[in-house]
Amino acid sequence: MSDRIFRLASSHEHSHWIRLRTLILLRWVAIAGQITAIAVAQHRFNLQLELALCYLAIGISAAGNLIAIFAFPENKRLTEFENFLMVLFDLLQLAFLLYLTGGLNNPFALLVLGPVTISAAVMGLRSTLIIGATAIILVTLMAEFHLPLRTEQGFILRIPDVFIFGNWIAIVIAILFIGAYSFRVSNEMRSMSDALSATQLALSREQKLTDLGGVVAAAAHELGTPLATIKLASAELIEELDDRPDLREDAALIREQADRCRDILRSMGRAGKDDLHLRQAPFSTLVTEAAEPHMNRGKTVIYHEEPLEGGDFQQPTVLRKPEIIHGLRNLVQNAVDFAHSTVWIDAAWNGDRIILRICDDGQGFPPHLLGRIGDPFVRRRRGESELKQRPEYEGMGLGLFIAKTLLQRTGAQLRFANGSDPFQTLSPYRDRRGAIVEVAWPRKKIDAMEDGGPVIGKNIPLEI
Repeated sequence: MSDRIFRLASSHEHSHWIRLRTLILLRWVAIAGQITAIAVAQHRFNLQLELALCYLAIGISAAGNLIAIFAFPENKRLTEFENFLMVLFDLLQLAFLLYLTGGLNNPFALLVLGPVTISAAVMGLRSTLIIGATAIILVTLMAEFHLPLRTEQGFILRIPDVFIFGNWIAIVIAILFIGAYSFRVSNEMRSMSDALSATQLALSREQKLTDLGGVVAAAAHELGTPLATIKLASAELIEELDDRPDLREDAALIREQADRCRDILRSMGRAGKDDLHLRQAPFSTLVTEAAEPHMNRGKTVIYHEEPLEGGDFQQPTVLRKPEIIHGLRNLVQNAVDFAHSTVWIDAAWNGDRIILRICDDGQGFPPHLLGRIGDPFVRRRRGESELKQRPEYEGMGLGLFIAKTLLQRTGAQLRFANGSDPFQTLSPYRDRRGAIVEVAWPRKKIDAMEDGGPVIGKNIPLEI
């Protein structure tokens, strides 16, 4: 499946939209906490606060909630910009309350991390940076500008300047660290979710193509009887209409078309039954089926198979799983995309393992990305100069991720290397200087049967 389809399926246009009622609920919790804190400070500790301004700030927040409840439907989802405005308002309202209640002398100053964390979790990078920068500016201003906390006797409650500076440093560091951490984690989770959705879409498509054969076979079987009846009835009509040439020709046409339908259904049914019942196949057949769509793309594909040391010359018969076919197809596509002229596919096996290596003569994987190959949205395989030579190649980096995910579901382990790396051990051939992908299965994971016909190792050049 093309990257264009995946780009549509994994669009981030609505990925940051959240329900308005979720933010309304969080704001009600914040309002309840603010009212409780002010009431305790006034009645339990007898602090002299600017109650009118404090309750004005809380009242504005509550009024905003009530307006949102009655003005918007319950299932309203906020765009990223609307969400940004909501969180920015909450941050400014909290900063105003802290200004009225001692600034950084107030231990609740740490709550400015709340809006920053929310923005990092559900918004884009630009919105998160703006919220974080605003929080840092407000905290810096509150360190110097705030209304003092006074007791009933008129004493000012304040902590030493060194602790004010320490609080400021701690809050700023927390804003930077927690914001960056939350943004990175949530962004990776969204990327992984989108990539897994694309993987499931690819697997579903492959499974539907497999199941379609069963439907065709069943249709051919069910329609066989009525077509036979039509043919029999038309044959009898032909015999009885010897004196009516015009009607006799129509009856002959009906029989002819019934025969044609029978032939069509027979061919479709044969293909359908083959697809339905081919739940297992020789390993080379599976590899050929996976690589077939990319054989006619101007590159030479050479397939080689032989047993490993101690292995039997009898080729393994494996389960014909859609995950294996689609995963290998993506790996072959990637090799053909970046090969200069030749792609090698090597199969090997013994009693314990089945191994497939896919190599090409391209420039290989960038060394700094080898550790991340198979992660979603890793776009570049070649360097910048190579990308400029192929500006039409633009993907989302999902191909290798989908292949890796699907193949791992069948028990495979994947390793990636470059043939030009003097320390790599995946390929014994010196002429294969490009990328190397090794897929290894425990034989018991995909082996379908014990016995099969002997297959002698061979080289099959497929030149286009």
